[in-house]
Formats: sequence, structure tokens, C-alpha cells
Amino acid sequence: MSFPDYEAFWSARYRDAGDDYLFGIAPNKFLVEQAEYFGDGVSVLSVADGEGRNAVWLAEQGCAVTATEISSVALEKAEKLARGRHVATTEAMAGPRVDFIQADIFNWDWPQAEFDVVVGIFIQFAGPAERPAQMAGMKQAVKPGGLLLLQGYTPKQLEFRTGGPSAVENLYTSAMLRELFADWEIISLREHEDTIAEGNAHVGRSALIDLVARKPTDR
Repeated sequence: MSFPDYEAFWSARYRDAGDDYLFGIAPNKFLVEQAEYFGDGVSVLSVADGEGRNAVWLAEQGCAVTATEISSVALEKAEKLARGRHVATTEAMAGPRVDFIQADIFNWDWPQAEFDVVVGIFIQFAGPAERPAQMAGMKQAVKPGGLLLLQGYTPKQLEFRTGGPSAVENLYTSAMLRELFADWEIISLREHEDTIAEGNAHVGRSALIDLVARKPTDR
């Protein structure tokens, strides 16, 4: 898809949710479990952040947050969520802040070694042709010694059908992630099942995979 097609597709999904939030307003459980890595002054990039649930929570932990999202509708809802939680979205506003950026990450000038942590939560809209550039951009954005956090679905998710893509080639396996991050220190890599409730889009028993990886200090 081109930028207009992706933007239209995701904006339609977020718009159809009405005043509700498609994936809810609570932060992702895996992300919250990594709270030890977040705090005052930690710079974080949240990739394809959607309606702001994760970016706003990260700002509430004291992080300096940048969040990308392709959908203009999602960004409007994200800013509304931030305001309601007293999280600033401009420099003129006081308090913890998120910089929301509308971006097509497949055609984005990724920052170079700018963030302490880069986060990707359920970003499996990328297929095999797009995934290498997506992951390379995310890895590029991490500072030497910084972290990349990733959560997605494994192929077993196709049995549960409680969220995520229907194409098996978009899903992650441990072998795939070990190969993609062979040049990094893998702190944690876990396939597991859990019952999740994230809005109306991710509900029920789910086959998940979590990754925490550290970039070498000489990269």
C-alpha cells in the first residue's frame, strides 16, 4: 500500500470505533512489565503508536516520548487522551510530554542513534518484504547500549483469531527474531500464551512473543 492507502485503511478502523478507543486506553501489559527501563529523562520512540495508550503511559513515567502514527484519526484521539491525562503535546504546555508525529514508517527518515528505548507493540502490518526496512529503521534509532522492546503474535495466533494479522508471514517466531537481532544482546525472548483485553480489537486468549534486546555499545 502507499501512504494514502495505509492512512485511509487505519483511519477508517479508528473512526469506526467512534468515541471508543480501538485498542483501549490502558498501556500494553508487556510494556508495563518493562517499567524498570523507563523513568525521568529516558528518551523513547513508540513506533506506530495508534491512539496513544502506550505513548501517554510512557510520558507519565517521566520519559521524553516521540510517537509515530500514520492515521490522522488516531493522532486526534491520541492527543485527546493525552490532554485528558494531563500529558502535554506541545512545548508550550507544562508537564510530561509526547511529540506525536504523523509518519509512514516505510518512507520515513528514521533518526540515527537518538533514543534510549525504541518500542514496537503489535506492529505486524509489515510483511516479509517490508519487515527488513522496518526493523533496520527501529534498530538505527536506538542509541548504542540502548534497548528495543517488541511484542507481537506467533503463528499459533491464527488458531485463536483474537487479534492481529490473518497472514502467517506477518507473524513472528523466536527463530525469526533471533536472526533479526543476531548482532544484538537478547536480554529476553519469550513465546507464551495469555488472555488479553485491549479495547475491542485484541480480546481473548492470544499467542504472544516478547523481545527485549540491547544494541551493542560500539554500533
